[in-house]
Amino acid sequence: MKHFPIFLSVENRRILLSGGGEAALAKLRLLLKTEARVEVFTETPAPEIAAWADEGRLTLHRRALAPADLPGAVLVYAADEDEVQDARIKAMADRAGLLVNIVDNLHDSAFITPAIVDRDPVTVAIGTEGAAPVLARAIKRDLEEKLPVTLGTLARIGKAFRGAVEALPFGRKRRDFWAEYYFDTGPKALAERGEQGVKDGLRALLAEHLTAAPREGHVALVGAGPGDPELLTLKARKALDEADVIIHDRLVAPEILELARREATLLDVGKQGFGRHTPQAEIARLMVEHAAKGLQVVRLKSGDPVIYGRLDEEIEALDAAGISWSIVPGITSASAAAAGIGQSLTRRGRNSALRVLTGHDTEGFAEQDWAALARPGTVAAIYMAKKGARFLQGRLLMHGAPAATPVTIVENASRPNQRTVASTLATLAADLDNADLTGPAILLYGLALRAAEARLPDLQELANAP
Repeated sequence: MKHFPIFLSVENRRILLSGGGEAALAKLRLLLKTEARVEVFTETPAPEIAAWADEGRLTLHRRALAPADLPGAVLVYAADEDEVQDARIKAMADRAGLLVNIVDNLHDSAFITPAIVDRDPVTVAIGTEGAAPVLARAIKRDLEEKLPVTLGTLARIGKAFRGAVEALPFGRKRRDFWAEYYFDTGPKALAERGEQGVKDGLRALLAEHLTAAPREGHVALVGAGPGDPELLTLKARKALDEADVIIHDRLVAPEILELARREATLLDVGKQGFGRHTPQAEIARLMVEHAAKGLQVVRLKSGDPVIYGRLDEEIEALDAAGISWSIVPGITSASAAAAGIGQSLTRRGRNSALRVLTGHDTEGFAEQDWAALARPGTVAAIYMAKKGARFLQGRLLMHGAPAATPVTIVENASRPNQRTVASTLATLAADLDNADLTGPAILLYGLALRAAEARLPDLQELANAP
């Protein structure tokens, strides 16, 4: 992020603009929506600028901007559409220590003006750091369609009521009040009874919240999916929005953690096979401790919490402490990995069942029904198998699995840096060593990349040749 987004106070402060043509008009249409004192410097103002001056909306100086004009200003715009003149304005502003924007010159500008969705006092600013203005406009158009014009009215009424709401304890109690106002009672009252109805409804709503019993703590055991934030379920996203505390695994993608409220407490309790380890008892203690304070806790797990997530132990700990809980399933890493190689996990004529296995568990390398796995046509999604690949390979070969059985290794399934390694049972351990995988990986035993699948009969015939 090269440009830090802020909202600058400009009420009754001077903003200076040099220029009188189309570029100046475009900026002025935006600046005149503010409560700043806008001053324009140009010898040749467009008719619209002259008209705005006559209406008292801005001050027009029919001359060039001079150094003596700068003291007391907060921002300067150079919109002369002339490189020499723009450079002169920039030099003056720099010497005066003022922020300057040169229209259509990102490199020399100290700040940029974002695309804006105006629902005063609600303002949404959209910036692409000059990389894609057309994208910013598309986002602006989309937001303008989704945000009702009445949102500004609700925000204005709500702002005037903020002092009264301070009677509620800071934190969740206030957030719950405002959430109900903006997304339920406020819009309904405005549509049915107008602004006075909104004001009356606010007072009634505050009375309800002041006398309401404290909300009990709760733990939501949430699946974060394989990593792509767009694969997060709507229910999971809602849980993140409401969470006071998020206790997450190390495999949860940073892009998903970014969706949490800024005020939420994030606790990393990641576990790593043969590496850093947070004891399960400590995770249970943290969940119980925070929920017992009346907080909304999200236990965020990569993939689906019901698959190799120690879910039963965590539920038992919550039940023992009398803490309520719910489960929000997520898209599994196995499904995402199979989708990434263009395959289904089951197919008529190949396998009617899917085995979901772990390469190692709390006791070390995990034993399986090797004879069943070794049968031709078997498909298995094997989690946590990077360290145990040589063990898996040896057991399967020992029980008669064909050496040419395809194995596809999918690292960072669904993420932009997803990587696939095509292998066979015969070369699995060596291929994993050579791949130098650093991200979470899943093995799809019995599945090849769709593009390579057509060659499997030839490969198997070659492997079985004397």
